[in-house]
Amino acid sequence: MLIGIAGAVVATIVILIVLFKLMWRVAEPNEALIISGSKHRAEGVAEGLGFRIVTGRGTLVTPGVQVVRKLSLDLNEADLDVECVTSQGIPVHVKGVVIFKVGDDPVSIANAARRFLDQQQMMGHRVHNVFAGHLRSIVGGLTVEDMIRDRERLTGETRAASGSEMEKLGLIIDSLQIQEILDPTGYIQNLAAPHAAAVMRDARIAQAEADRRATEAEQEAFARKAEATRNSGIQQAGYQAELETATARAMQAGPLAQAAARQEVVVQETKVAELEAHRKEQQLQADVRKPADARAYETRTKAEADRDARISAAQAQAKETELKAGAEANRVKIAALAEAEATKARGLAAAEATRATGQAEAAAAEAKGLAAAEAARAQGLAEAEAIKARAAALAENQEAVVAQQLAENWPEIVRAGAEAFGNVEHMVLLNGAEGMGEMFAKALTMGGTGLGLARQLLGAMNPAPAGEAEAAPARPVSQAIPVQDKA
Repeated sequence: MLIGIAGAVVATIVILIVLFKLMWRVAEPNEALIISGSKHRAEGVAEGLGFRIVTGRGTLVTPGVQVVRKLSLDLNEADLDVECVTSQGIPVHVKGVVIFKVGDDPVSIANAARRFLDQQQMMGHRVHNVFAGHLRSIVGGLTVEDMIRDRERLTGETRAASGSEMEKLGLIIDSLQIQEILDPTGYIQNLAAPHAAAVMRDARIAQAEADRRATEAEQEAFARKAEATRNSGIQQAGYQAELETATARAMQAGPLAQAAARQEVVVQETKVAELEAHRKEQQLQADVRKPADARAYETRTKAEADRDARISAAQAQAKETELKAGAEANRVKIAALAEAEATKARGLAAAEATRATGQAEAAAAEAKGLAAAEAARAQGLAEAEAIKARAAALAENQEAVVAQQLAENWPEIVRAGAEAFGNVEHMVLLNGAEGMGEMFAKALTMGGTGLGLARQLLGAMNPAPAGEAEAAPARPVSQAIPVQDKA
């Protein structure tokens, strides 16, 4: 009885476990369970969907009533390979990749379940089509240079344009990468050609510079090597020269020692000879020079004694003569002084007389000079008064004064006119006395001497200043003559 009850209990437990396992479903972290077959309400999802979404936990399902299907929440990848045309009309081939997944929120899972639950393998194709359309539209507004230089802009605009559609599909974009932009026309390659040429140029320049530096380094190394070789050769030659010098000195050591010994012998012999000569000289001094010097000293002493005696006699004679001459000189000096005093007295008397005579003559000369100066002054004043009177008379009656002067000097004027006929042998006169007068007038005019005398008379009578002379000019002689004729 008890066994039957225990078996029934165990059987019931086993049946319950089996039923629980059949009814219990657990959602893995990377999947969502879509349970359909009963009415459920999910947050953010409209009522009457007819399915329930379970993520990250377990749930009970009714077998035969509800159906459980899984929706993967793993990352998916869609390759982009789109042919586009830029705003410049240049066709390009854009390659990229889109990494996407189903959203974690119930709305995204519900949208993805509705569209891809039975066609999850088609998600990449659908995403490719969405991105291809937007990518063509965005590339059509850009240039090739913009696409190359600013890929972030292309990526951002594409992602923003596709975001709303991806939300409707229940998908979210984790990453969008533009991997490659191909140019079948070679435009991009041509754009890169200048830069590539510049890079190649810089590379060649850098290579040439490197080659030059390498060559310089090699040449410098060769030069240093040659210098080291030269220095080594010089040192070796120096060592060899020192070795040869030492060898030569060693070879000459024997002859030099012999020569030094011989030199020492010669020096000693020379000293011996010098000592011998000195001894002979001392002997000569004692035997010959000393007696000769004694005899010479005796002779010299006698000669000096005789000379001193003669000098003393001569000095006595000279002293006597000097005394006589002094006495005579004193006598002559006294006589000369007396004569000089007399001469001085006579000179002083003569000088005094001469001075008195000179003073008298100077006083007389001064008196005469003063008298002559006073007479000259008086005469000048008189002449000046006369000239002034004549000038006044000439100013008042010039014709009368000129006529008077001509009358006073008429003989000189006639004599000067007659000189013109001094060389005339024969002369014929016409018209009697009238012809004679005309001829005589012409002779006076031609002679010039009479005219000169008349001018001198006029000048002497008119010594007034130039202004007065211009105010009262003298009449020409040719006019004065007729006046005299009328008188």
